[in-house]
Amino acid sequence: MKWLLLAAMLVGLAGGAGEPKTVEAADVIRIFMDGEELASDVAPYVVPKANVTMVPLAVISRGMGADVSWDGKAKTVTIVDGPSVITMASGAKIAIVNGSEVVLGASVQARGGRIMVPLRFVGEQLGLTVVWNAADRTIALQSGASGNSGGDGGSEPGTDPGTGQDGGPVATPGSGAGTDGKNGLRGAWISTVYNLDWPTKASAGKAEQQKQEFVALLGELQGMGMNAVFVQVRPAGDALYPSALAPWSEALSGKQGTDPAYDPLAFMIEETHKRGMEFHAWFNPFRASVNAKLDNLADNHVAKLHPEWIVNSGGILYVNPGIPEARQHIIDAITEVVKGYDVDGVHLDDYFYPSSGAFGDDAAFAQYNPDGIRNKGDWRRANIDAFVRQLDEAVHAAKPAARFGISPFGVWRNKAVDASGSDTKASVTAYDSMNADVRTWIKQGWIDYVVPQIYWSFATSAAPYGKLVDWWAQEVRGTGVDLYIGHAGHKVGGKEAGWQSAQEIIDQLRYSAKYAEVKGNLFFSAKDLRKNPLGLIEALRQYYGLAS
Repeated sequence: MKWLLLAAMLVGLAGGAGEPKTVEAADVIRIFMDGEELASDVAPYVVPKANVTMVPLAVISRGMGADVSWDGKAKTVTIVDGPSVITMASGAKIAIVNGSEVVLGASVQARGGRIMVPLRFVGEQLGLTVVWNAADRTIALQSGASGNSGGDGGSEPGTDPGTGQDGGPVATPGSGAGTDGKNGLRGAWISTVYNLDWPTKASAGKAEQQKQEFVALLGELQGMGMNAVFVQVRPAGDALYPSALAPWSEALSGKQGTDPAYDPLAFMIEETHKRGMEFHAWFNPFRASVNAKLDNLADNHVAKLHPEWIVNSGGILYVNPGIPEARQHIIDAITEVVKGYDVDGVHLDDYFYPSSGAFGDDAAFAQYNPDGIRNKGDWRRANIDAFVRQLDEAVHAAKPAARFGISPFGVWRNKAVDASGSDTKASVTAYDSMNADVRTWIKQGWIDYVVPQIYWSFATSAAPYGKLVDWWAQEVRGTGVDLYIGHAGHKVGGKEAGWQSAQEIIDQLRYSAKYAEVKGNLFFSAKDLRKNPLGLIEALRQYYGLAS
């Protein structure tokens, strides 16, 4: 999951060679995003002792298209871009990034009637490369260089920025009919963590309002051509349904463990099926909590019941995949839903091992290693392989007709590392960074479908869309595993190369439709589609043959 564009904000340029220490009135700092200068009604400035460049919050919303809000009463800034959520309070020395505490070099400030935020910090947290040029006093923000991952269906993958551009769809697809734009699966991810897509925070504890919101959401998605929804039903070791194995989700009431006075999952499935749409239950497999604050967790949360299973990595709590009993707990939690609800499928995102940072599993490596695997990466991949295989068996034993699929990071391995990998230069890969050997799952038939998150445009040099579709289509060919493509609806209208027109999405749909192996498309995420960036809704309706 997991990186997005955002631009003018926080710059913890601390420690950078040649970084400005003071700013004279005549010393203007200019900011560029992927080569395009960003206008600012209040001049950026440097906080001398902290050595941090501050920029107006408005630059973010106007220049980057991010959702930005300022709570004057709490004196708190919130920035949302795709799955990324950053919260900063005036005077605070830490920021909250996707639920984790991160130290700040300088806090939110007010100047000239504008709210100012630090640029490098925000930019890097959202996957931008931030480069200071002392000679001409410019800051260059470059997208597509993040090493972050793990997210909610739309985890933004990290790639090395590279130079130049791929001119568009040039690879020759395999023969076959593919999806013709009207057939096949057309789905949207619906994130519930942080109340990103549904339900709204304003509806906390209000069952009828939540129901109305979901019905309206389904109607809008179906009107765009969607025929399936992938709803996050177990976002962080909690549940959007009454469970014997997990507490009620915080997303429903604002407090984990609080009964919402109805069964949201049963309601959502019924309303989805009324419209002839498919309902896939989306699970974050090994994420236990979005932060390490145990006081916020219900007493029956897995992190409190089984602390010996939990690993704190970067402020996020994970269930340790190296412990067989812990893996079985997750399998049991998923099959509880399969047995109790009329779901059309079980869907996992890429929350396996974290893609970066320390993960303390030395004890498990020593204790649960019957085959004596020496390389920890190989051992971790074996753990995830065992989990996927056993979950596949459990899902189909409970409901043979249910489909089981996974949405991995968009790059399996780079060709430079493995000759059978894709011709890409991604700084994060599913195999090496998340210990997710998706190719093995496909070849062994342990999944019914795969949805690689190909969140790059044709113009991205390090990981161009066309080359990745070519690679994934080849991988599933002849296996019986369906290929759906995960698209970055959240990037349309952003500053990253290739996303300045909704036509990028349509070109991607047309390109993937050339492959018989591609059976459909998913979009991250519902809220981004609903914003209709650059007329995307009209473009989709026309492509899907719905335009009047």
